[in-house]
Formats: sequence, C-alpha cells, structure tokens
Amino acid sequence: MKNKGRYCVIGVMSGTSLDGLDLALIEFVLDNKKWEYQLISTTTKSYTEQWKKRLTEARLMKPEQLALLDLNYTNFLAEQIQLFINENSDHTIDLISSHGHTVFHQPEQGLTFQIGNQKQLADLLQHRVVCDFRVQDVALGGQGAPLVPGGEFHLFSEYAACVNLGGFANISLLGDSSPIAFDIAAANLIFNFYAHKLNLAYDAGGAIASKGKIVKPLLDELDALSFYNEALPKSLGVEWLAQNVTPLLSSYEQESIPDLMHTYASHLATQILKVLPDSGKILFTGGGTHNTFLMQLIQDKCSAQICIPSDTIIDFKEAMVFGFLGLLRSLGQHNCFASVTGSSRDHSSGVIFEIF
Repeated sequence: MKNKGRYCVIGVMSGTSLDGLDLALIEFVLDNKKWEYQLISTTTKSYTEQWKKRLTEARLMKPEQLALLDLNYTNFLAEQIQLFINENSDHTIDLISSHGHTVFHQPEQGLTFQIGNQKQLADLLQHRVVCDFRVQDVALGGQGAPLVPGGEFHLFSEYAACVNLGGFANISLLGDSSPIAFDIAAANLIFNFYAHKLNLAYDAGGAIASKGKIVKPLLDELDALSFYNEALPKSLGVEWLAQNVTPLLSSYEQESIPDLMHTYASHLATQILKVLPDSGKILFTGGGTHNTFLMQLIQDKCSAQICIPSDTIIDFKEAMVFGFLGLLRSLGQHNCFASVTGSSRDHSSGVIFEIF
C-alpha cells in the first residue's frame, strides 16, 4: 500500500467474552515520525443467542462443521462490516483489519485458529482486508498473543503500562525500545459465566460481587495456579480455563454466586497488582474496567496512577489497535514484537487480501 501519511481504517474485533462484534473507524496520521489517531465512529453488533451458542461450541465441532461455521461467520462479518461502511459512507476506507474469532489457541502445540479470516471477506466487501494475525507468530515459535502491544507501543507510549480487562486480562509494559506483555488471568469470562446463571448478561458495576464475601479456601487454590509463576512469554486460551479454572470453581458450587464472584474478583485484583509497575501512569481498558468493584480493589492497593479513559476508548481500544496492526502490516512495518510473544524475531504479521 502506498505510504501517504494519512489513512482511514476499519478495525474489527471479536473477543472471547462474546459481548459482540466491535467495529471502529479510525484515522491514523503519521506526523513527524509519531503516529496519532482519531476515532471517527464506533459500534458494537451484539451476538444473537444462536451465534453465542455456535461460537461457544465451535471448539467441540467436527472439522466439516467448523469449516461451515468459518464460512458462515465470514459472511456474517461481511454483512456487519458493510452496514458499518454504509453508515460512514462519507469516508473513503483504505483497508479493513479484522481479528476474526478465536476457536483454538494452543501455541505450545503450534496451534492457533481464528474463524472469519477467509478471502471471501475481501471479495464480498471489495476492500483490502488484513486478517489472520496470529498464525505467523506461532509458526515463528511465538505465543501468537498478546498482539495488541504492537499497537500500544506506538499509540499509547505516554503510559508505563496498559491493562486490558476482556475475557482474559493482559498487560503491556511499555519500555523505550520494545514492550513486554503477557496474559494475566481469566477476567470477564468468569464474571459473565456466573451472571448468566442469574439470567444477566454481566454483573453491572460488579454489584453482585460486591455483596458477597471471600471464600478463603477457593481464593488460596486460585492464587496457587501454576500459570502465575510460569516464565514469560505466556498466554491463555479457553482450553486452559476449561482444564484449570472451571473444575476448581465447580468444586465450590455449594457457595453462593455473590461469594464466588467476590472471591474471583479478589483473586483477579491480586494477580493484576502483582504485575503492575510501582509508578507511572497505567491505562485500563476493556469491558472489565466498567466493573467498579474490581477497579476499587485494584486502586486501593496500587501505588501507580490508574487512568480510566472515556467509555469509547474503554470499549473500542482493541478494535482500534487491530486496525492499526493491519495498517502496519500493509505498510510492511513490524507489528509483532519478539519481546512480547517469544517469537524468533520481530515481524510483520497478518494475511493481506487484495482486490484486483
């Protein structure tokens, strides 16, 4: 793609918490060797219960079922992105950068797979598409995650660290030369699981968790999970959750849901606090940032300055950053750091589908 200094990009993100499909229209400008951004338009397309069921069950499907789901999900993405383009028809789009939806993430087995990364996405939209960001990094011996630090390093360099509270919590420690980043623990996936048992989409503001009390034996077992002491680089997937956390929580199902949620919030806050810098500004984003109970647990014991941005940045930062990662890939610039994923080298990751 021609280097022109100003680009209009659509970033598309679907997270493990299944809140919906986040779309962001962003203008990126390279000014005096520094990238600036302006969020022009954002929207979230909530998943129907049918789509939530399909995406939840995807990792259990037979290959032919998964192939069909991949096709259907790509069509779904194209429909939603086209609607978003129509709503913003006064802007000329340079490219669309889409994360897809993760079904498998087992980098230790050399496996990561996201659906929705088919060439038909570009064919249907008639726009350049960049997607499938994780596969190359895993092939180079990396974790394939987290990838967002590749964008945060350029766009949020005024912060000592960035913490994202999505389905999983992760952190980027932003140094002068290259970031260090890793997954911390499961986050909204746990809170939403218990909220669903109460016929709620999520625990608004952490209100339910705040009414509970700590179940000390469970807290001790959660804090003792071996992942927290593993060396970097490291990342998490739903497979790890199913093997290590879900059975543990199930063994305490006699406890009340508020108590279980309160205990998990305390556990998550502890794990986050263990990895935060002692000073500087720390940016918190992702849906979990709206959990005021969790955030208070963190703020009460954090010596650094916690920064909570606008709701738009909280909810759409990842979509925006994936838009930027796609732009870097199109420009042939590195968007993935070996210091983050453990890959054999820094590289420019993502598959580009052109329209001819």
